[in-house]
Amino acid sequence: MFIKYLERVQLGIGVLCLCIFFVAILIQVATRFLGISVVWTGEVANYSFIWAVFMGAAVMLNRREHFKFDLLLKKLKGKVRSSLTLLNDLILLAFSIGILNYGILAVQNFWNYNWTSLSEMKMGYVWISIPIMGGTMAIYLIAHIIHNLRNFNREEAAE
Repeated sequence: MFIKYLERVQLGIGVLCLCIFFVAILIQVATRFLGISVVWTGEVANYSFIWAVFMGAAVMLNRREHFKFDLLLKKLKGKVRSSLTLLNDLILLAFSIGILNYGILAVQNFWNYNWTSLSEMKMGYVWISIPIMGGTMAIYLIAHIIHNLRNFNREEAAE
């Protein structure tokens, strides 16, 4: 239940950021057509797109719809397939924990940098999307690993 709620919140944030991206681009196109200079739209579009991509990447990992090579996985069955899935999830978990750790370091190092066009905005608000993505990916993967281990134990009991 918590995972579904977390995914829904994260997906909502991603969609909101895509909408902000779209509106910023529309404002940029319209103001250029009118000959008005609005410098903040480029940064808002870039940073909202970054948030949308990172939130979407974590959600797609949870849904197992992210980029993957599944040729071998499709050919395997039973415990061997479950073992490979578990191994993949453990590797991805290590990667996600690395993203979380180094994302926190990036936020700490770059928090007080300011945007170029909106000097009141801190770059930390952009960088914090990295540890959020890494942390939620780790949560999703832990849930997958627990689910896989339960299925693995059921397969052993059935034999």
